[in-house]
Amino acid sequence: MTSYKPLLTKAPAQLFQTNGKPAFGLFDRSVADFNLQDFIYQNLMDNKAGALARYFNYKQFQFICVTGSDWLLAVAIADIRYANSGFAYLYRFDTNQTVSKGVLLPGALGCQMSDSPSAGEAKQSFGAYKVAIKTSATNWQLKIDTKELKANLTIEKAKQMPLALCAPTGYNGFTYTEKSNALAVSGTLELQGKTLDLTQALAGYDFSAGFMRRQTSWRWASINAMVEGQAFGLNMAAGVNETGLCENALWFNGQIQHLSPATFGFDRKDDKKPWQISSLCGEVQLEFSPLHCRQEKVNIGLLASNFRQYVGLYTGFVVLQNGTKLQLNAVKGLAEDHYAKW
Repeated sequence: MTSYKPLLTKAPAQLFQTNGKPAFGLFDRSVADFNLQDFIYQNLMDNKAGALARYFNYKQFQFICVTGSDWLLAVAIADIRYANSGFAYLYRFDTNQTVSKGVLLPGALGCQMSDSPSAGEAKQSFGAYKVAIKTSATNWQLKIDTKELKANLTIEKAKQMPLALCAPTGYNGFTYTEKSNALAVSGTLELQGKTLDLTQALAGYDFSAGFMRRQTSWRWASINAMVEGQAFGLNMAAGVNETGLCENALWFNGQIQHLSPATFGFDRKDDKKPWQISSLCGEVQLEFSPLHCRQEKVNIGLLASNFRQYVGLYTGFVVLQNGTKLQLNAVKGLAEDHYAKW
């Protein structure tokens, strides 16, 4: 097994430099000022892109997962300019039941997105469906108001280093991604009028934005759980930020460890078969057993999406930087397979 320890870059005060280009790198902390107005966006022939291209080619999504003792909550807001979408669902491991709500709206109808991962607010509202994510330097706040699902949660982010990177995307774009898992969560969460226990709950968040490829796809794995009595988080992905960088990391007892590139083995035609997820240097060897799938298929010419997000159980091991092997035995988590034309 090869040790993997990439060099981190000091996070810039602003993401975009005086020359109008983004600062690329795997950063040692969050980038506080997401000064998108200073980005000089060029077309594929190196000329300044027009206002319509600048507007429609920018994409952003935010995601929160909270895992409790016998349930998992997942919430997303996405703005792809032509449309905006979102969902909030809660899966019960004890009963194999799911409460799920979602929206798909034209343009920016009912949607507002956050300016940055540490200073802004994203909102999505349509009829009885209302979701809001407020970001700050110290925490993320999540509010959900639907008929069956209500939440007012605070996710503490200040005590550990996030996974933060900005990578070139395609020929003329970039993607900024910030994620952190195994975070403490407090507040209230109600399912069908009953309060759920947050005592053992851990949360993770994802802020991703940029001028992404017109057609893209990714595979993704995420865990927030207690392992050997300590808070454990995992984020692994393949297919997006891989232009010299990858967005793979684990957190254990408040410390981040960056991981080598990931490989995902699964069968799209049989979503009941276990997934095999491993890392290039061997520090991650996991099997994921799906229990529930949230699936959407949209194909309307200009836009297309084949989205599958699975709730399930992880078994296997990860190896820490000091050589300690952590065994995972039926640990709750998510896996995702997504194709998008946007």
